[in-house]
Amino acid sequence: MTTDLYSIPLVTIEGDRTTLEAYRGKVLLVVNVASACGFTPQYAGLEQLWRKYKDRGLVVLGFPCNQFGKQEPGCPTDIQRFTKEEYAVSFPLFDKIDVNGPDTHPLFRLLKYRAKGLLGTQAVKWNFTKFLIDRRGESIERFATTTTPVALEPKIEALLGG
Repeated sequence: MTTDLYSIPLVTIEGDRTTLEAYRGKVLLVVNVASACGFTPQYAGLEQLWRKYKDRGLVVLGFPCNQFGKQEPGCPTDIQRFTKEEYAVSFPLFDKIDVNGPDTHPLFRLLKYRAKGLLGTQAVKWNFTKFLIDRRGESIERFATTTTPVALEPKIEALLGG
């Protein structure tokens, strides 16, 4: 398992190959998202965090996932259209991935290993699980689906330095 968060290969929702290297030195909020979930309205809160804190160094990163109740069935174009039309999402979105199982994306494999869930479990329990990562890419904290984006503001503020 790779331990360098910034070198893990990723694919943007537009199909471009990239890594998190461009976000080195930023506070990252990585979220597995879905368009047809009871928690989908959290897109609005994630977008608010992004707009409020991006100039101070926060980057919200959305990773669509169809593993929970088949709640992200769309293709990248559908996902992009939905998030823009319904929630005016402007934060970076990536290609659909698996967050559990044998095909777990290497990013989520690392995040789950470094920030275990309730009772020390590694599995992501549902859509909109959130991982907050400090500017050094070292400290990673996991938040449950039920934790709203706005509830993360004090922790984000602390990581941003003020």
